[in-house]
Amino acid sequence: MIASARPGLAEAGGAMPGQGRLTVLVIAGLAWSLVNFRLDLMRRMLANGHRVLAAAPDFDPETEAALRAAGIEPITVPMNRTGLNPVQDLKTLSALRQLIRARRPDVILPYTMKPIVWGSLAARLEGHQRCYPLFTGLGYAFSDPDPRGKRRLVRRIAIGLHRHALQSTRLGFYYNAAELNDLRRFGMVPELARMVAIPGSGADTDRFAPQPMPAGAPVFLFIARMLRSKGLEDLLAATRTLRAEGARFRAELLGPTDSNPDAIDADTLRQWHAAGEVTWHGATRDVRPYLAKCHVLVLPTRLREGVPRTILEAMASARPVITTDAPGCGETVGDGEGGFVVPMGDPAALTAAMRRFLNDPTLAAQLGGQARARVCRNNDVHLVNRLLLTEMGLESGGTKVPQAASTGANARAMPMAWTRTSPPEKEALQ
Repeated sequence: MIASARPGLAEAGGAMPGQGRLTVLVIAGLAWSLVNFRLDLMRRMLANGHRVLAAAPDFDPETEAALRAAGIEPITVPMNRTGLNPVQDLKTLSALRQLIRARRPDVILPYTMKPIVWGSLAARLEGHQRCYPLFTGLGYAFSDPDPRGKRRLVRRIAIGLHRHALQSTRLGFYYNAAELNDLRRFGMVPELARMVAIPGSGADTDRFAPQPMPAGAPVFLFIARMLRSKGLEDLLAATRTLRAEGARFRAELLGPTDSNPDAIDADTLRQWHAAGEVTWHGATRDVRPYLAKCHVLVLPTRLREGVPRTILEAMASARPVITTDAPGCGETVGDGEGGFVVPMGDPAALTAAMRRFLNDPTLAAQLGGQARARVCRNNDVHLVNRLLLTEMGLESGGTKVPQAASTGANARAMPMAWTRTSPPEKEALQ
């Protein structure tokens, strides 16, 4: 849990004494995620006097302009986010090695799977010691406890690549306990690496301010990539059941299609839309207008999430959330506090949770207020970013460092309220 003090950019404590201005390289698998998920973090790095480089594939003009306007240098690197093509992956590794050799960053922060693997390996091969992976969710390869077929193969490859690439890792960050358990259980990070818990990417609780509930029929909003594993088909089943009962409401989908093998194709989404079962809005760069027009966010995911940003932003906007007990989701919302938590893959339980809001018009506002209070207490973006920068040695002084769980043999002394776990025995590749 994060302490309630909320240091903003103006209160940044400055770089660690004696180290001066540093160059930080942030590596992403999607260029737009640098603006959507990491811009506040990188602005805080700049506010502490550091230089920031942002590497990713496929920069579009809008993303590049937003980064440059903030004082961040965008750098294009080749990367196939979801493929298993070794030739393309070796091109990524080579490009990252050349980048590290040419720009000599002091600190490297890769996030998501491919940037972590190839960024960490490039750093190790170039003799770079301060590469700190940020695990935001292990995703597709680890969502099934007993995978078969292609998913089993992908997981075996992922485990092997992490073991090889992260041999020199001394410090890393993770979003939830289930994720840490797998990282330790499969030996994907060194036993002596110190792993620090981060409560998600954080929500900007000023930008995502509380919104009054709209008038009219209830609106259930789904925000995510259009994947089966995000629970889209469970949501569709729930809406069909409720409409068969005569309920009046709208179900809206917001998000892009995807190259993931689990994706629902655009033609199917258009068919659902044309049949009046859902309204599909496609992708957007700003979810706030859609949150303002909805009553409840629904994310019935079956995936191993980190801490979904959409959940945090909905809660900050005073919208309750229906989600599942998938790691990173249920514990963020709190069943009965910021919304309702249902079992993964249970359309009947999802239907029952949605029905509670249909039967009680005051419930959304009540739980929405509680959701806002919970996210401000635990997941404010300024607290999250201060914790990251302090742990990486990029900020010191100022407001007290927020609390965090820290695990591993080199973990510092911590108050009793914090948690520490010992690294379990490695399991064989599975």
